[in-house]
Amino acid sequence: MDASLECGKRTLVIHWKMKTLLEIKKYSLLSGIALLFCVGCNNEIKKENINVVETSRTDYLPYYSDESFTPHWITPGSKEEQAFHKIPDFTLVNQLGDTVTQRTFEDKIYITDFFFTTCPGICPRMTDNMWKVQEEFKNDAEVLLLSHSVMPSTDSVAVLKEYAKNHNVIDGKWHLVTGDKNEIYTLGRASYFVENDLGEEKSMDDFLHTENFLLIDKDKHIRGIYNGLNRASIQQLMVDVKSLKEEYKG
Repeated sequence: MDASLECGKRTLVIHWKMKTLLEIKKYSLLSGIALLFCVGCNNEIKKENINVVETSRTDYLPYYSDESFTPHWITPGSKEEQAFHKIPDFTLVNQLGDTVTQRTFEDKIYITDFFFTTCPGICPRMTDNMWKVQEEFKNDAEVLLLSHSVMPSTDSVAVLKEYAKNHNVIDGKWHLVTGDKNEIYTLGRASYFVENDLGEEKSMDDFLHTENFLLIDKDKHIRGIYNGLNRASIQQLMVDVKSLKEEYKG
């Protein structure tokens, strides 16, 4: 009888110890989950802080001086800015037969690209996106557009005029230009740096073809390069034009 009682007591003690152990494990598990949750929350807070820093805007748009498109952070109006790379003078002809030079863009911000009217590939999409830029700034006399034909031998004034009509180009706002092939190709490669073939020598016999849009400020500096086929890039271009306008107000 005493042996049975002793056995029962031992059984109760074992059950109690097992129950206590299970409670401890349960508490440890819950504590671990809570700790992971807290760490996760801290990580989320850190990520949010990082995102805020990454999306903060700079005071000025960068400047570009070569085909690598390495950004240079220069203070507008400084001596460094005044000596920085600029688009040289040019003489071309637009869809109305009017002469277009750097004076056409005096005190203007402009967006430029290179195309040809019979292009079946990227040019139609580029033209559509340039039209969107035109619509965004059509009532803003401070902003102009300039599209160079890379096939001036076939893109005559009459051809450009018809193309302009078919694509709702606003004369005086958006200049489609033709002219001397050597001048256009030299502008594209040596001044605007629109082709991305770093270090590769090109001749006049090599076709100039690119999807890039460039943003040029009032002082003829390159201030941005954008993919003319990409919707997000075009949206960024519009934002940057407005930022550049604010820069001149300051």
